[in-house]
Amino acid sequence: MQRTNIIDTIKNINQEVLLKGWVHFQRDKGKIIFIELRDVTGIVQCVTWHEDKEAFEEAKKLSAEDVVEIIGQVNQRPDNQVKKDSATGAVEISIKQIKLINKAQTLPFEINKDEFKDVNEELRLKYRYLDLRRPKVKSNIILRYKVIKFIRDFLGQKGFYEIETPILTKSTPEGARDYLVPSRLYPGKAFALPQSPQQYKQLLMVAGFERYFQIARCFRDEDSRGDRQPEFTQLDIEMSFCNQEDILNLAEELFTQLVEQITDCHLTFKPFKRLTYKEAMEKYGTDKPDLRKDKNDPKEMAFVWILDWPMFEFNKEENRWDPHHHIFTMPQEQDVPLLDTDPAKVKSWQHDLACNGYEVGGGSIRIHNAEIQKKVLKLVGIDEQEAQEKFGHMLEAFSYGAPPHGGIAPGLDRILMLLAGEPNIREVMAFPKTTDAKDLMMDAPSEVDEKQWGDLNLKSKK
Repeated sequence: MQRTNIIDTIKNINQEVLLKGWVHFQRDKGKIIFIELRDVTGIVQCVTWHEDKEAFEEAKKLSAEDVVEIIGQVNQRPDNQVKKDSATGAVEISIKQIKLINKAQTLPFEINKDEFKDVNEELRLKYRYLDLRRPKVKSNIILRYKVIKFIRDFLGQKGFYEIETPILTKSTPEGARDYLVPSRLYPGKAFALPQSPQQYKQLLMVAGFERYFQIARCFRDEDSRGDRQPEFTQLDIEMSFCNQEDILNLAEELFTQLVEQITDCHLTFKPFKRLTYKEAMEKYGTDKPDLRKDKNDPKEMAFVWILDWPMFEFNKEENRWDPHHHIFTMPQEQDVPLLDTDPAKVKSWQHDLACNGYEVGGGSIRIHNAEIQKKVLKLVGIDEQEAQEKFGHMLEAFSYGAPPHGGIAPGLDRILMLLAGEPNIREVMAFPKTTDAKDLMMDAPSEVDEKQWGDLNLKSKK
């Protein structure tokens, strides 16, 4: 007999089915035992009576999270017994045979409840494979899949190519601290894990692909918080021969359709609200304002664009200019001469997308001219020699017919956090790190054998 998914039991009334899954609940009522059986598609109630001695005795032995196989008949529930809050609430399985596949030992915490008043997050993350069995957490991960699938389908229909870029790359000064990967073959040298695919996606525009996207893994060695992790996922989009308006319209169409078609959230602004950086700071005191009409409504998505950013802010400690966005952001055309005379007045083609008080995406029109790029690098404290060492590949690429281009990189974890109504991004990631950047389940980071350090021509310093 072929296995039937639990969600499909409603299509098999009066038929015998084979179900496999986990015991969600077992309720022994004396002469009748109820078992709520769970698989990835849902939960269904199964029942056995004491008259059926073999199945009844097997059912008595079961406890939460045992993996079992059940053969039974799908029966239609009377109208007054239908569970309207369940997709399978109209049926019940009359058990004919039970087989225990794998016994579960006593759990470190109950997982058949969505409320965790007495379970701390560290315990949940240590046993994340159990935590992921909870319906709420599971639904978040399934939502993540649906969002990413929607994005891929949407952009594919718009003529974008999904292209992977390297994880082992070059360490360059882009803002946050890099995660380094020492090289065994080249002593004293190291790869870096990408903070973003920024340079690669620009080089893909130079390569002539014109429309690129990627569900990109990014890595930054910085302090964690509720909306930040050492590794995270962003939607990376880049376009050639575009202006800022093209990028804003594409992203707005994508997220409007995403929210309306696959979530039960609603948009505060349609089209999205737009503010200049100056307006946002003067009126709200932040560049990521929460503009919801009802701040207590987690289903309200108040997207707002922040535009006309100053290109630089002065770093007094380092006596240099720091970019508001990054070093590859294009200054607005009329302000290019000010790079030589008054950098404080230069405005850039940066665009940030905020929602409910969080920055959920940032992008810009990029520099595609080597001379402008050199000027920006000099302003942020990178001299000509270092520019060649760190970014010579980019400067050379710009000399071979680089098209004007730009893009945006929305943070998927933050957007999913808001769509799911969760307080932090850990709830929408399958295997997140703790707030102090540890993987409690795998016990990482962990000690490394001295031989492994030796292979890398390194010694551990404890």
